[in-house]
Amino acid sequence: MKIAKLTIPFLMGYFLYALIEILARGYTHWTMTLTGGVVFLMMSVAFRNAPPMPRQFLYLFGAVIITSFELAVGVIVNLYLGWDVWDYSHLPLNFHGQICLLHSTFWYFTSIPAKALYDLLEPKLNALAV
Repeated sequence: MKIAKLTIPFLMGYFLYALIEILARGYTHWTMTLTGGVVFLMMSVAFRNAPPMPRQFLYLFGAVIITSFELAVGVIVNLYLGWDVWDYSHLPLNFHGQICLLHSTFWYFTSIPAKALYDLLEPKLNALAV
């Protein structure tokens, strides 16, 4: 059952992030779907294990997780492999065109429904452990 507790959040992030990207820019890339899955899985682990704190800090932590993965994947797929999946270099306050303040702010607000989704999902995931 532990595999399901990991697979379900991964698949939710995989498909929901792809949907967000398709709605926002008309297409996605397979590396982004994988990244979305890993990010939601990591956020689920973080939400599960976080000490009690105001939700704003959880949303900030979610934005840090997403931005960190975006940077790591961007360095690999865009800078190292040259696949040009995205480029934020035209946006202010960007770091090597891979992350920027505007998108990190968006990730903060994306963490709000992600936390709500996790809160709905958590009881079902915990029931799998029985």
